[in-house]
Amino acid sequence: MRDVKDRGRDIEGCVKQWTSFVKPNFQRHVYPQRENAGECCMTHADAIGLWAKKDIIIPRGIDNRVAIDMVVKHIQLLLVKKSRNHQNDLKSLRQQVEDEPLSQNALLLKQSKQITAISTILQNPVTDDVDFIFYFDRLSGLLVERALENLHFDLKAVRTPQGTEYQGLETKGETSAVIILRGGSCFETGLKRVIPDCKIGRLLVQSDYRTGEPELHYAHLPDDISQHSSVLLLDPQMSSGGAALMTVRVLVDHGVEASSIVFVTYSAGKMGLNRLLKVFPDVRVVVCTIVEDYHERWVEKRYFGC
Repeated sequence: MRDVKDRGRDIEGCVKQWTSFVKPNFQRHVYPQRENAGECCMTHADAIGLWAKKDIIIPRGIDNRVAIDMVVKHIQLLLVKKSRNHQNDLKSLRQQVEDEPLSQNALLLKQSKQITAISTILQNPVTDDVDFIFYFDRLSGLLVERALENLHFDLKAVRTPQGTEYQGLETKGETSAVIILRGGSCFETGLKRVIPDCKIGRLLVQSDYRTGEPELHYAHLPDDISQHSSVLLLDPQMSSGGAALMTVRVLVDHGVEASSIVFVTYSAGKMGLNRLLKVFPDVRVVVCTIVEDYHERWVEKRYFGC
């Protein structure tokens, strides 16, 4: 209609151009690229936490600098807006949870004399490296065992060597673990002592030096993690809760139910705990000791010696 009305062409000429040039070139050059464009947009959408509403096809690929610059600037604006909104949400969340009591899903390891003695050794600056590693491995195993109490179990009867029947339990489904690098690697020895065949994933989250906002730099998770009945998230220290919030969000985005996640840590600030459990109230946190809200990360430095 536009060509006939504004350009003085007849309908027969328009149909001929369409069938002879426009449609064949569309089918030859444009249509085959739609699938690739969809994969590209979805990959970038997952990376920045956005869902693309439309696919974008850039003709001439990397040679089309103008189009690429437009797309890049648009993504940068979206990221800046997302970052500001995230910081405002964290600030608002802090005000909401500042005076709230700890959630019932914050599970403090029973402070027995044994646990207190181990913590004393770990926090003593004169403890040598070998002893520090030995006792932290021992404590990390106890924390993992406490976390396993939150798993789901089924009844199971077994026949003992003496010929009697024992009514017991067996874990329901598979349990995996996700280590938050690099500090979470301190838990690996204790984890393997408790669950030798545990599948392990890894996440690397670092704070932006300008904004302090946590950023996801690396993710490697078991392919079937969404089907696991329980997922242990391991990090020796939790301060403001920003990294914990991001890592839980990554797991949820990969199909893990929040109620299946158990965050395991040696020390945590009350603010960080309340932030995490305010946003994800079904998550459970196993912690050895509650400390000040903002404290330096020191466990991995002692454990790895650097």
